[in-house]
Amino acid sequence: MARTLTPCERIERSILTDFRKTLWKPFIAAIKRYEMIKAGDKIAVCISGGKDSMLLAKLVQELHRHSPVPFEAEFIVMDPGYNPANRQKIIDNAALLEIPIRIFDSDIFEAATNAERNPCYLCARMRRGFLYDRAQELGCNKIALGHHFNDVIETTMLGMFYGSQLQGMLPKLHSQNFEGMELIRPMYMIHEDAIIGWCRANDLTFIQCACRFVEARDHSRDGVGDSKRQEIKVLLRNLRETNPDIEKSIFNSIHTVTLDTMPGWKIHGKEYSYLDDYDQWPNTFAGLTKREDTP
Repeated sequence: MARTLTPCERIERSILTDFRKTLWKPFIAAIKRYEMIKAGDKIAVCISGGKDSMLLAKLVQELHRHSPVPFEAEFIVMDPGYNPANRQKIIDNAALLEIPIRIFDSDIFEAATNAERNPCYLCARMRRGFLYDRAQELGCNKIALGHHFNDVIETTMLGMFYGSQLQGMLPKLHSQNFEGMELIRPMYMIHEDAIIGWCRANDLTFIQCACRFVEARDHSRDGVGDSKRQEIKVLLRNLRETNPDIEKSIFNSIHTVTLDTMPGWKIHGKEYSYLDDYDQWPNTFAGLTKREDTP
């Protein structure tokens, strides 16, 4: 007689069966492609309580069980000032999914809300610093965040439309302020639709951002409110109607940036111009000139 699976076991099994192609395989592919995890790593998996970070925790748990590469993981929750209902929802979901979380309190929401300019940027920066600090206290050398494929695309477009720059979201990077620490994004190649599908299939509900800016968006009739990121989501959804591969094309484009066609670029904050080496590299631009002059 087959053993009855617990709710958590059924959820875990769905990752490796029904959602193996859309969740597990791209998760493993990203870790391998971008060399995110090495033997001896101790990773702080950062959980906000939303669907992305909760799934990330389950994926890391499964990887820890099956990976030939030995590593450790801590599951940390930074409470930036959630209301009691949202905090309890995180605790209940962690219990359901059997994720051994550590909760740390802060007043980041209050500080960001009172900021006169760029409250979202300030909130993100403060939260990142808090997570790095707690991860170091736990002896971790990496923090893992739940950014996914669509976050990468949307961030690229936000930079173009509202930041006047071509700027991507790296799958991993070294911390500039916390020596020896690294940030990784293991869900870099997972599409948000697959995450939503996994939640629905397992009847899972998670908290949203829970700040007043998201509440304003949710109460707006157009589903956008003051959120530029949500505006980009709507735009991409409309573009997919005529080009189903639009997001894949954008993702591939940030991996194949052709610098010799760019008039300017930045590396580590320093600006460069194609004119800097123009006379030293005539052949670089010969092809462009030829194409432009060809009838």
